Amino acid sequence: MKLNVTNETSRLRAVVLGTAKSIGPIPTLEEAYDPKSKEHIIAGTYPKEEDMVREMESVAEVLEKYDVKVYRPEIIENYNQIFTRDIAFVIDDKFIKSNILPDRGQEIDAIDHVMKQIDPSKIVTLPEEAHIEGGDVMPMGDHIFVGTYKGADYRNFITARTNLQAVDALQELFPDKKVVSFSLKKSNSIAKDNALHLDCCFQPVGKDKAIIYKDGFLHEEEYNWLIKYFGRANVYEITRDEMYQMNSNIFSISEDVVISEKGFTRLNSWLREQGITVE
Repeated sequence: MKLNVTNETSRLRAVVLGTAKSIGPIPTLEEAYDPKSKEHIIAGTYPKEEDMVREMESVAEVLEKYDVKVYRPEIIENYNQIFTRDIAFVIDDKFIKSNILPDRGQEIDAIDHVMKQIDPSKIVTLPEEAHIEGGDVMPMGDHIFVGTYKGADYRNFITARTNLQAVDALQELFPDKKVVSFSLKKSNSIAKDNALHLDCCFQPVGKDKAIIYKDGFLHEEEYNWLIKYFGRANVYEITRDEMYQMNSNIFSISEDVVISEKGFTRLNSWLREQGITVE
């Protein structure tokens, strides 16, 4: 398998899509990784396995409609394997294994059949102290955007998934690129004040546009840097509620096609106005 990922929106040829099969029992509050999951556990609205399976299979159908090769993890009984973006990511021709929460360590083993198709010299394991999850990483041509949390209280936030050591490790791995880090707002208890990953408050789309939630960024100057990078006219700003509903977490199959949630009506209208097909 030849790897070649230089940005978030170019034509996708192959992807690893997670699975909701045998996802296990609803987690306890103590087991929940983020405040939004806790909200649903308390409210009794945590999603049912059959609904999650149906949704994931619908995504697979859309990908296959556009001739994208879809790889799936092997099923681990009673284990959450939905979020494959977190466990590894590709930049250029390198497959980079994430250093994620210890409780999720088995997930990478379930895609071993995919990794065996990759040149072993292209598979990178970052230093143990470099914590990172794929949702925080956005390749952007000669830039790599990385969401992080740099506070001294990093270890107090289960919602802080990518640290400064990981930013430095990526810069060392890609010396010809400019790695730009963005400090994200974190909350263990209030979902609407928590940007779990960079893709929870920012998403490039099309050829030169972006979806951004301003208050997901801890420092306004970093938000302003993105506005300048894309140009104000090319930026679609989402609200706090839209961020909470994950409007920025859409997925590009190409510069002209995205997968979005049907309930994102305001966003989807804007995307179509830009000439983008919304699946």
